[in-house]
Amino acid sequence: MKKIALSLGILATFWLNAQSIKTTIDLVNVKNDKVAVTMEFPKMKSGDIKFHFPKTVPGTYSVDDYGRFVEGIKFFDNKGKEIAFTKVNDNTYSLKNAQNLSKITYLVNDSFDDEMDTSKHKAVFSPSGTDIEEGKIYLINTHGFIGYIDNMQDVPYQLIIQKPTDFYGTTALVDQDKSESTDTFTLANYAKVTDSPLMYTKPDYITFNAGGMDLVLGVYSPTGKYKAADFKDNLEKMVIAQKKFLGDMNTNKKYAIMLYLSGGEGPQIKGFGALEHHESTSVVLPEMMPKEAIDKTITDVVSHEFFHTVNPLKTHSEEIHYFDYADPKMSQHLWMYEGGTEYFANLFQIQEGLITKNEFLQRMSEKIANSKNYNDTMPFTVMSKNVLKDEYKDQYRNVYEKGALLAMCLDIELRKLSNGEMGYRDMIRKLSQRFGENKPFKDDQLVDELVAVTGYPQVKDFYNKYISGSEPTPYEKYLSMVGVEIKKQETPPIFWFIKDPNQTGYNDKNNTFVFDESSALSPFAKSIGFKATDEVVALDGKTINIQNVQAFIDYSKTIKEGQNVTVTILRNNTKMELKGKAILDKMTMESLQFKSSPTAEEQKLQNQWLTGKK
Repeated sequence: MKKIALSLGILATFWLNAQSIKTTIDLVNVKNDKVAVTMEFPKMKSGDIKFHFPKTVPGTYSVDDYGRFVEGIKFFDNKGKEIAFTKVNDNTYSLKNAQNLSKITYLVNDSFDDEMDTSKHKAVFSPSGTDIEEGKIYLINTHGFIGYIDNMQDVPYQLIIQKPTDFYGTTALVDQDKSESTDTFTLANYAKVTDSPLMYTKPDYITFNAGGMDLVLGVYSPTGKYKAADFKDNLEKMVIAQKKFLGDMNTNKKYAIMLYLSGGEGPQIKGFGALEHHESTSVVLPEMMPKEAIDKTITDVVSHEFFHTVNPLKTHSEEIHYFDYADPKMSQHLWMYEGGTEYFANLFQIQEGLITKNEFLQRMSEKIANSKNYNDTMPFTVMSKNVLKDEYKDQYRNVYEKGALLAMCLDIELRKLSNGEMGYRDMIRKLSQRFGENKPFKDDQLVDELVAVTGYPQVKDFYNKYISGSEPTPYEKYLSMVGVEIKKQETPPIFWFIKDPNQTGYNDKNNTFVFDESSALSPFAKSIGFKATDEVVALDGKTINIQNVQAFIDYSKTIKEGQNVTVTILRNNTKMELKGKAILDKMTMESLQFKSSPTAEEQKLQNQWLTGKK
């Protein structure tokens, strides 16, 4: 019996390889910062085909056109002869009479080197991008390296990575060969390919078990400032708390974290954050961050990505389940996929004792303030469905602000209705049980499903008013139910480039102040034609460096209303000056605080909300 089983296993492997798309990524023979990729195909069923690279991928919500990083593409038949093709756009190639197509070869450039030049195309978000630095690091978000043929997305892929023998690949995938020079992986389909990032570098990784789940953390620190072991204790504590918070909603037995720290002589990038996958996440942060700040970011950001294993990776609509990489159709429900996940990333920390009650309130207060930088009357479902369009994409970042607040208010609403017996987490658990990874719901029927799993028709009223409707969310009303009040205070007039100075960052390579693309500009910045993507080099000739940042800020505080001001900026790596008269801006600061004398009902609901206990 054992011999028969072994023989069948060999035949099965042979059959799989014969019917799979063999894709080889060569990390050994890298030339001019380009990696060669070869794709070999089983026999075609159709003579006319289209070969694509993704226009966008799940979890990014932006048009990135990964095909623009590909060059020298060639198509070959089974006799080694080149096949003519038509390039339809950056991502798509059309071939006629290609039933004998056997192989495609091409070179891939990385996105990191292109990130600071936004003159032709918006930069790819770094954690969903690619980096090729020979002898140092290869960040392989597979959607940036591997394409697919229409109607062959469900064909298995055999992925072979040819690598330097002294490099290690951090990934959730299981290597199927023992060679030191190649790693071989089998993936069920193209969706699994794009769900499986890898990071190759000199070995710096740790593996451990936390909460019954095996983790691998791989770290790339260009100057050697950090090691993977530096982050183990914090990561272990976080994962144990997350697994406890999720309970049976999470079934992951393994998870991989690829932590890329940007710095040294490496590429200049700005898209810090993370991108989720079923069994892994790719994280990009600046190496200059103190360890305590990286630990906090891992807790906040990596936890967010891990919570995506529940939603939307295992509970989602048809638009996500049958994702069209070439012509994506977006779901209406970013309020839940991203907003609800962001809420979880904060809620679990208070419920599992990682932060205090006041710290949790401070976070929600900041989200209320940040949400005011966006259109508060734009229906979230409309923005979400159209997020790839120019008139809506600038509102996307509100999913992490108002989206999380919507989940918070719905949590309080459910607890109020159920006398504390049910909250947002319970609703998502029931939704995941009703559907799951392989059973999508219909996008326009989600609210009916939420009513069905909760038993409360009031959920539909909430949804119609604040999520699909244009009515601003009454935070004060909901927070009052849990014994929290909003305190308002007007700040003295200030001079700065964005409305919230706390959203200012520092670029240590250029010695400039930088801002998030979604930052709301101050009245002065708008008056001189300043853009959120501009970098501030100097103010009235006073330059910035890490030693004199405070002196620069102190000078800005001396500027008077109407004073002539010159701002030196970098725009697309070109230095220029913007001039105008100073406009000082007032802000009304809102902060949340617990009521000194809440009612018994408010106190009870507050305790249930912040502890998760019934």
